Amino acid sequence: MLFLQTTAGIYSQLIPYLASRFLSILHPLSCILRPPGVEKKLRFNEYPEFFIVFSKSHYNLYTTMSKIRVAVMFGGRSAEHEVSLQSAKNVIESLDKQKYEPVLIGIDKEGRWFLNDHSIQLLNTSDPRLIQLSGQQQEIALTPTGSRSQLIRMHEKSSLPKIDVIFPVLHGPFGEDGTIQGLAKLANIPCVGAGILGSAVGMDKDVMKRLLRDADIPNARFITLSAINRDSVSYDAVTAKLGPTLFIKPANLGSSVGISKVRNNSEFQKAVKLAFDYDLKVIVEEEIKGREIECAVLGNDDPLASVPGEIIPNADFYSYQAKYVDEDGAALSIPAQLPEYLVKQVQDLALQAFRVLECQGMARIDIFLTPDEKLFINEINTIPGFTKISMYPKLWEYSGISYTELVDRLIQLAIEDHDKRGKLKISMEF
Repeated sequence: MLFLQTTAGIYSQLIPYLASRFLSILHPLSCILRPPGVEKKLRFNEYPEFFIVFSKSHYNLYTTMSKIRVAVMFGGRSAEHEVSLQSAKNVIESLDKQKYEPVLIGIDKEGRWFLNDHSIQLLNTSDPRLIQLSGQQQEIALTPTGSRSQLIRMHEKSSLPKIDVIFPVLHGPFGEDGTIQGLAKLANIPCVGAGILGSAVGMDKDVMKRLLRDADIPNARFITLSAINRDSVSYDAVTAKLGPTLFIKPANLGSSVGISKVRNNSEFQKAVKLAFDYDLKVIVEEEIKGREIECAVLGNDDPLASVPGEIIPNADFYSYQAKYVDEDGAALSIPAQLPEYLVKQVQDLALQAFRVLECQGMARIDIFLTPDEKLFINEINTIPGFTKISMYPKLWEYSGISYTELVDRLIQLAIEDHDKRGKLKISMEF
């Protein structure tokens, strides 16, 4: 039996004979239907979400009219805005255009959403420090109204075709911290990567480290500074507890933004001030001397761990400059030169942290390996970088999953999780 259905809920049934005859003349502009209760004739090109399914053979006929519409979101209100623009460009280029239709949504630093028609429109693309969104796109908004959620053109007050899944390539606050994930949940749209809780926990290093500590997963000792105690905690008191060399970090940022390595009181004071410029909560960590190992995780209920890689910085630590601006700022060793038993330990620890922190979809786990072969979790990134020099896609590429296949799997994982959660009861039975 043939079912013809649109996201608007229009459907009809045709007997197999008529179905085969119909398919022989199918054409996007000539196929006309008049479903029950609909006065005007409907054309395929009026409903780009149209898809055709044979229930008997479970065969999907994918045409340009039935591609999965993927809203790739990038930019955002974050100090990692520029990194996001670089990452999104690579994600979009890796989408299988035979299967997916990209809907490009750029978010500026004021939080405004803009629709990019066919490609990311950027300025200063040759300089990662100055790259920015062009301001000539259509401003849009998402109305989170459950199954009726839609994108709206702000100036015309008209709706756009429904999106099927959101792929957030947003690093830092207002994107990686559960905010976009919450909006997607309200809008009843699948969202690539961790959900609200996993995203929020992965973003907040203070909460993340406490959860890891409570699960007996080793990570660097730390103290947390806030508005309440920032002026009462002295450098001498901190070093007495954590040692003479410290790392100062904003609790809710990544990409090494606002991070400092300090060895004396003067550096400590400057670093604390810098970190508080970016966040209301600051982490002070002990130094863990060792190698910087990274492991990529992919999956939902039964995740996989990639081969580990190693970051070899050419400076004191793996800074923002080394990650995204200076191509010679660090060397990447893929795979990391480790004996098999240590590879297994790194992978097991990465998967353990992934589960404890309620992650799903994807994450990059950063780990310290000390000279005496002890492992410490540094942090988790629930939306890791996808730039041309980022470790997450490179680790999977070496592990046998191409960039295009990786993006495809991430989208399918989001859809699978959304479908599973959609089957949960929302009403009590009496």
